[in-house]
Amino acid sequence: MKELFEKVFSNQHLTRLETQQVAEKIFEGQLTDSQIAAFLTALKCKGETAEEMAGIAETIQRKAVIIDCQKENVMDNCGTGGDRSGSFNISTTAAFVLAAGGVTVAKHGNRSISSKSGSADLFECLGVDITLSPDKLSTVLNEVGLAFLFAPHMHPNMKYVMNVRKELGTPTILNLIGPLTNPVRLDSQLMGTYRRDLLEETAKTLGELGRKRAVVVNGSGNLDEATLAGTTHFALLEEQRITMHTIEPEEFGFARLPIEAIQGGKAEQNTEILLSILKNQASPYLDTVLLNAGLGFFSNGKVSSVQAGILLAKECVASGEAFDKLQQLIKVQKEVA
Repeated sequence: MKELFEKVFSNQHLTRLETQQVAEKIFEGQLTDSQIAAFLTALKCKGETAEEMAGIAETIQRKAVIIDCQKENVMDNCGTGGDRSGSFNISTTAAFVLAAGGVTVAKHGNRSISSKSGSADLFECLGVDITLSPDKLSTVLNEVGLAFLFAPHMHPNMKYVMNVRKELGTPTILNLIGPLTNPVRLDSQLMGTYRRDLLEETAKTLGELGRKRAVVVNGSGNLDEATLAGTTHFALLEEQRITMHTIEPEEFGFARLPIEAIQGGKAEQNTEILLSILKNQASPYLDTVLLNAGLGFFSNGKVSSVQAGILLAKECVASGEAFDKLQQLIKVQKEVA
C-alpha cells in the first residue's frame, strides 16, 4: 500500500489492477479515514483516469448485492451530482419518461449530499419504499420496468467511506464512479458529469465496464445534465468507438433559458415539479426533462437521433403514460412490500 500511495502522491497514474488493490483495502475497512481521505484527495489533485475509475467501480460492483433482472437492454440515467446548481431532480423525473417509452431503467441513486434533494429523498416523497430487499426489488424491476436502487443498500461496504466523504465536503472520484457501480448489469447508460474534462475518459470507462452504448453528458454551466442554458457537450460510446458532440437547445425548438429557470428545492418542492412535468404542464422544467429523456432514448439505442428521442419523450408525457408509470411503480411496490 505504501508504494501505491507514494505513486499517487508523486502525481503518477495507477493501473487498473493497482487501483483495485487499494479499493479492496478501502472497502474491506482495512484503511483509516486519514488514509482514505489522502488517497481520494491525491487522485483528485492529479486528475482521475479511466483505468482508475474502472478499477474502483469494478471493486464496488463485485461487493454489491445481487439484483436479478430478466430484462434486456437495461439502462441507468443517473449523474455524478456535485455541480452545485440547485436544479430539480432532472434524471429521476426523466426515468419515468424512459420507462414509459419501453426502456427498462434500473435507477441507481442516493440521498442528498451536495444538493437539497437527492433521488432517494424524492422517491420517498413520492411514496416509494427505498428499503425493499433485493429479491423484492428484482420483482419490481422485472414487472414495472423501473426500480429505484438505493445505493447504501446496494453497496453495504460503502459505509467505510461515508464519514470521509462528509468531512471532505467536496466531490471526489467516488462521485465520478457512483453512476458506474449499478448492481444490475447494464447494456446502455446516460450518465451526467460535472467534469467536462472527463467526458471522454468516463465514456472510455463505461466501455471497459461492458456498456454496449452510452452517452456521457455535461451541460452548460458544467451541470451533470443537458440544459437549456447553452451548449451541452457529450461523448457517445458506440461499438467501442467514442465520438464527441455538442447540441444547442434551439436545434430542438427549445428556448434558451438561464439555469435559474430550473431551480429546485427540498424533496417536497421537487415532487410537485415532477408531478407537474408528468402531467404535461408546460414549463422550463418539462422542456429540460424532454431534452434529457430524449438523450436517454438515444443513449439506449431506442431511437437513432436525439431529435427522435425528444419526440418519443413528448409522446410518453402527453399520452399520460409517464404519469401512469409512476402510479404503476407505487402500486407494485406496495404489493411486493
